[in-house]
Amino acid sequence: MWTLEVLLSLLQSPLLSQTAPNPTPDPLLTPVAPAPGQGSTGVTDTVIPVQPGTSAPGGFLPDWSIGEWLGYSGVIVLALALTVVATTTLWWMLHAWRSADDLRATQFSSSPRPARHRFTLLVPGRHEEEVMGQTLDRLAQQDHPDFEIIAIVGHDDPGTELVVRQAAARHPDLIRVVVDDSVPKNKPKALNRALQIATGDVVGVFDAEDEVHPGLLTVVDSKFQETGADVVQGGVQLMNFETSWWSLRNVLEYYFWFRSRLHFHARSKFIPLGGNTVFVTRERLQWSAGWDDQCLAEDCELGVRLSSDGAKVVVAYNPEYVTREETPPTLKSLYKQRTRWNQGFLQVLGKGEWKALPTLRQRMYARYLLNMPFLQAATGLLIPISIAFILLVKVPTPVALITFLPLVPTVITLVAEAAGLTEFGRVYDKKVRVRDYVRLVLGLVPYQVFLAAAAVRSVVRQLKGDGSWEKTEHTGAHRDAAAAPAATSELVTTTVAVNR
Repeated sequence: MWTLEVLLSLLQSPLLSQTAPNPTPDPLLTPVAPAPGQGSTGVTDTVIPVQPGTSAPGGFLPDWSIGEWLGYSGVIVLALALTVVATTTLWWMLHAWRSADDLRATQFSSSPRPARHRFTLLVPGRHEEEVMGQTLDRLAQQDHPDFEIIAIVGHDDPGTELVVRQAAARHPDLIRVVVDDSVPKNKPKALNRALQIATGDVVGVFDAEDEVHPGLLTVVDSKFQETGADVVQGGVQLMNFETSWWSLRNVLEYYFWFRSRLHFHARSKFIPLGGNTVFVTRERLQWSAGWDDQCLAEDCELGVRLSSDGAKVVVAYNPEYVTREETPPTLKSLYKQRTRWNQGFLQVLGKGEWKALPTLRQRMYARYLLNMPFLQAATGLLIPISIAFILLVKVPTPVALITFLPLVPTVITLVAEAAGLTEFGRVYDKKVRVRDYVRLVLGLVPYQVFLAAAAVRSVVRQLKGDGSWEKTEHTGAHRDAAAAPAATSELVTTTVAVNR
C-alpha cells in the first residue's frame, strides 16, 4: 500500500534510466548524372531528401516556416511552464512528509502549558439556523479557563438570531450576541463589528457550522507561549468525502492544504491564512484595523498584510484537534465559493501589500502564490488539450512529446492523492472503498476543468467590478445527528439583551 512517506522518498531519489540507441536506417542515395562534356570523375554525386520539419543538411535547426516556429515554440513554452506549476504543487503537497522530524514539527504539543491568554471567539452567521446553535454549544464546551464567544447575526435574519439567542440563554456567562446592521453584508464586516467589543488578548474565528474539539484552545494557548507567535493557524478538514465525486476532491484539497501546504508557506514567511480556526493577537488586529471588508478573501488578505509586516505565523495540525466542516452542498455552491476565493486572490494581488515584503525572493514567491489558482486551472486544461493535440494535429514528434510533460507530475500527484485518501480514511476512521479511488481517478480532468471555469468567472467578475459576496450555504452534512446535544432542540424563550 502506498504511503505519502514512501512516495516522497521515491521522488527524492535520483532517477536512473538508460536509453537504448535508436538505429538510423541508411539514407537512400540517388546518383546524379555528370553534366554534358564533364565526363566521369569516379565520384558519385548524391542528393539526400529532406523530410518536412527535420533539419536541413548541415544545419541544426528544423526546417520550419515562421508560422510553425511561432506556433510550436508557444506550445513548448506553455508545456514547460505548466510542468513547473504542476511540479511545484506536488512539492508543496508533500512538504510535511519530507521527514519524520518535519511531520512532528507541524503538530501541537503533546504536553500543553498552563493557560495564560484570554480568548475571544468570533462566530459570524447568516441564514445558519440549521447549524449555528449546535456550533455555539460545542464551542461553549472548551476546557480552557478563560474565553468568551461573540455570535454575530444580521439585523434582517430573524431565524438565525433566534437560534443564537437560545444558545446565549443556555450559556449566559460565555456567549454574547452582536447584531450587524451594515448593508450590504459580508463576513469581514461582521467580524469587525464584533471586534469592537472583544475583551480577549487573542481573537479566534470560526464558521457557523464548525465542529470544534473541546481541547483546542488549550493547545493553541500553549503554542502561542512556546513560539512567541503573532498568529496560530489550526487545521480545518472537510469530512463528507462520500457525498459526491467532487466532494471527494474538495476534501482532499483541504487535507493537503492544512496538513502540508500551509506549513510550507509559513516557513517561507508568506502565508494566506485560512478562513477559520485562525487565532491572532489583539495587538496585531489593532495594527491591521481588523479585516478588509472590501476583499472577498479577507483571510488571505490579512495573512498577506501580516506577513509583509514581519508577523510570526505558526501553523499546527493534529487530526484530533482539527475543526471539522462539510463541503458545499451542491456543485453550483462550490462553483460560487471557488469563484469568490479566486477573485479574492486577484484583489489581494492587485492591492499590492505583498510588495512590502523585505526580499525579492519573497515578493516573487508571493506573486507566484497569488496567481496559483489560475496557473493550476491552466495546468488542468492542458491535459485534455494535450491529448487532443496529439491525436488530431500533425506535429513533429519532439513537440508532441513535450506537450505531454505536464502529465508526468500530474500522474504523480494523482498517486499522492490516492495515498492521501488512504491516510485520510485511517486517520479519521472513515471507510474508503474501491469506488472512491475510481471516482478520484475519473474526476481528475473534470475537476480541473471545473476549477478553470471558476477562475475564468472570477476574472470576469473582477473586470466588471462585481464584488458582491456569494454566501456558501450549510446543511450539517459533516455531523452525526445522533451526537447533537439535546439542548439544541429545546425551545428557550428567555430574552437576552442585544449587544450593540
